[in-house]
Parts: sequence; structure tokens; C-alpha cells
Amino acid sequence: MSSTSLTAAELTAALKQRATELGFDLCGVAEAARPEGFDWLRRWLDRGFAGEMSYIPRRESAYEHPRDVLASVRSVVMLAMNYRTEESGASLGNGDAQSESPATQAGRVSRYAWGKRDYHDVLRERLKQLADFLHEQHPGCRTRGVVDTAPLLERDFARQAGLGWFGKNTMLINKRIGSWFFLAGLLTDVELVADAPHNTSHCGTCTRCLEACPTDAFVEPCVLDARKCISYLTIELRDQPIPTELRPLMGDWIFGCDVCQDVCPWNRKAPISDEPAFEPRERLNPAKVDWLLQLDDAAFDAEFLGTPMQRTGRAALLRNAVIAIGNCGDQASLPALSQALNDVEPLVRGAAAWALNRLGGSAAIVLLQERQAIETNAGVHEEITAEWS
Repeated sequence: MSSTSLTAAELTAALKQRATELGFDLCGVAEAARPEGFDWLRRWLDRGFAGEMSYIPRRESAYEHPRDVLASVRSVVMLAMNYRTEESGASLGNGDAQSESPATQAGRVSRYAWGKRDYHDVLRERLKQLADFLHEQHPGCRTRGVVDTAPLLERDFARQAGLGWFGKNTMLINKRIGSWFFLAGLLTDVELVADAPHNTSHCGTCTRCLEACPTDAFVEPCVLDARKCISYLTIELRDQPIPTELRPLMGDWIFGCDVCQDVCPWNRKAPISDEPAFEPRERLNPAKVDWLLQLDDAAFDAEFLGTPMQRTGRAALLRNAVIAIGNCGDQASLPALSQALNDVEPLVRGAAAWALNRLGGSAAIVLLQERQAIETNAGVHEEITAEWS
């Protein structure tokens, strides 16, 4: 390997400066070592808290050391990019459903998904530019950029790199920018100067995030049962109905949930991002559920391809929207629910049946009876007959 003319300290400083120029708000370096949180991860998995996220236990052993991501790794550069933009037009702050009429009813979308592009793509592009800079300064080095998808405990390495501490809501929190930021990692075989880890917590006795969670998903401070988290339910649980007992607690959230971050005091003065890719799209801030129900597969792909919301797929997103309608409790929503009850996807029809049963009334019963006469899916049939048979 060719040697660089810069010392390790100079190269580390230059790399951090370049990261700032590329739009990263935080940058720190951690030693490539076994993360302290690996044993915690194993205990969390043993308790079944990962739910249907089978990709985590499937790669469990790979999280034990970053060498499973880059064999020759010596340093892990951790970076954060702020995504806090304007306030949500549908923000209620308490998880309750909107009271406005269904024709204009808003479904809430998690702040990170408001933008025009998938943050994975945005961060990967910047990581590549940062890696190119490192290669220029240290020819022959090896690098690998990571944004969510590799088996790397990013929060652990970010804390080790001094970027922040673990909040009671499991989010990484930084004094200056709160928790509204994406994490990314650049692994390299270059030995850089590691930063001091952030070993102290600044949450104190505050428990606002734990108390505000609509579904009581926090088993204890810093421990999340993902199976009850609204973000998990609306995004990760894509191919099956949402547990009945959790549906009313979802309020009007249709993609993700920000409640535990909205109430965090450290986010009150978090700066506003000027990154164009994260600027909210008009239709998602908030999202109109009646518009979503009009989308067929082609329209869904045209609208959401290349954005975070592509991940759920049409069926799961419309399922979420229908549950939000059901939670509004307005008889004027009958036409929208009637349409959803005849959707091509059983997942959507089942949610519509639940929403109609929740709404109640003679008109809803008629719609359910008409659908029952032609319904061939057993799961949907159970949803139809659950309340009034």
C-alpha cells in the first residue's frame, strides 16, 4: 500500500473537514472492534422483540465485529446528516386520529420519509465522495460505505465515535442536533485517530418518550419491543394484518411514527436541514388518505419509486390508510371504505372490513354483508364477520 504524506491525525482532520463540505452534520471515528452492544442485541433477539424482521437474527453473528463487513477494517468513520425539515401539517403530537372529514383526512407520515428521494441513496452518494477523498489522500486503501443495510451496529459505533448517547427511546441523541438525523458509516483499513466515546447520558429523569408511546412499545428505558412499535407495524409488517388490539392505538399514522422524537426536549431546538432531497413533498405533509386509496400498482410505483415509502408496497400502505380512516370514526368515510372493501388486495379488504365494523351502523353492515356474499379469502371473511355475526 502506498503511504500518505499526512499523519494519521492530519488525515483524520482532513476527512472530517471533507465530510462537513459534503453536508454531514457530525463526523467521528471509532476503532474497529467488537461493539459493546452486541451482547445486548443477542438478549434482545432472544426475547423475540425483532418480530418478523428475520434479517436481523439471520445475520446475528455478523454484527459481532465490523470485519464481517470489511475484512481488513481498522477504523469506522461514523457520520450523521440532519433531516429535520418544516413541521408536519398533520402533527397532533399525541397519536390521536384526525377529526377532519375523510375527504380531506390526513394520514401522518414519519418525517424521514417526507423527502423526494430515499435517504439511502442520498447518503450513499455522499459516502462515495468521502471514500474517493480518502483514496486520493491514501492511495490503495480499502473502504466500504454502510447505510442501514449491512450488519453493522451503527448506533453503537456512532456512540463510540462520540456522536451522541442512547436515549430512553433507543434513538441516538446529540446535544446540538437532537435525534433527527440519519447515520452512515465508512469502514476503512486506514488507521485513523479515534474520538472519545460518548459515555454519558443527558436524558436525566425525563421519561416523556416512554409515556407518549401510543402502543406502550417500550418494555423499559432503552428497550423497544418492535412488535408493538407503530413504525414496525406500518413498515416492517408488510404481508399480514396488523394485530387487532393495536389498530386503534395507531391513530392516523400510516407510515412510521415520530411520537417519541416529537416529545423529546432535545429536539426542540434542533436545526432545520437545508438538504433539498429532504424537502417535504406536498402530498406527504400530510398524506391524504382518499388519494392513496385511488392508487393502483402502476400509480403507486410512479408516485413512490425511489422514495422510502416504496418499501411498504401498495397493499401495506393502503392497509395502513384504511386503518387510519377507521380510527377517525366518521360515517362520511363509508364511500372510501366501500372502495377499499372491494380492493384487489385481501390485506386492504380485511382492513376495510375491520374499519367498517369499528364504524358500525346499518350502512356499514350492508356493505359488509354484500362483500361477505362474494368474498373468497378466509382471512377477509373472518374480518367481515368478527363483530356483527
